[in-house]
Amino acid sequence: MFSGAQLSLYPMSDDFVGIIIGSLSALDPYRDACRIETDDVSTLLVGPPDQLFPAMRDFHAAASQGGVHCVLSATVSRGCPGEPDDPICAGTDGIAADDVPLADRVSNALKAVREAPITGQPVAAQFSLYPLGADRHMGEIYACIDFLKGSGVFDRSKHFCTKLRGDAGSVFAAVGQAFLAFGGTAERHVALDLTVSANSPSAT
Repeated sequence: MFSGAQLSLYPMSDDFVGIIIGSLSALDPYRDACRIETDDVSTLLVGPPDQLFPAMRDFHAAASQGGVHCVLSATVSRGCPGEPDDPICAGTDGIAADDVPLADRVSNALKAVREAPITGQPVAAQFSLYPLGADRHMGEIYACIDFLKGSGVFDRSKHFCTKLRGDAGSVFAAVGQAFLAFGGTAERHVALDLTVSANSPSAT
């Protein structure tokens, strides 16, 4: 299996270089579990799917903690048939098996969000989930929406995406559970598009 994310950080500050470079140290605790590469456009995380969202949470929180308006944009994927298997992605920890009923997956995902660490950093996020190649994919998406509505961070449905709002710990946990619990087993290709904003001057 191959799982990973391409993410870009956008601090709205004259010191954007210092904020981005300084925030990369928040990824250091994940370097043993993930391969991390940064270039002039984005940072690549490749590793176990259950590690991707905590790493993104800490990266974004580090950049946002000074109160600057900061946006994280990420494309996340697992099980892509066009990527080679990578040993660093071995294991399917956190990925719900196909034979787990949707109601149980919703319940387990809600529990994971309730137990998420609280960061003290409020954020807003919007994301879209794409369970590619899955039979009855709309059933997976509708179950995911049911989960989000009960997660405590659901804000509203928007065209082509769902908006969340709350503490960064809970929001990233909710998006992570959407990615892990809905869409099928590790052999299935699941993609997710995510935008997270903190400290926006125009929050609504």
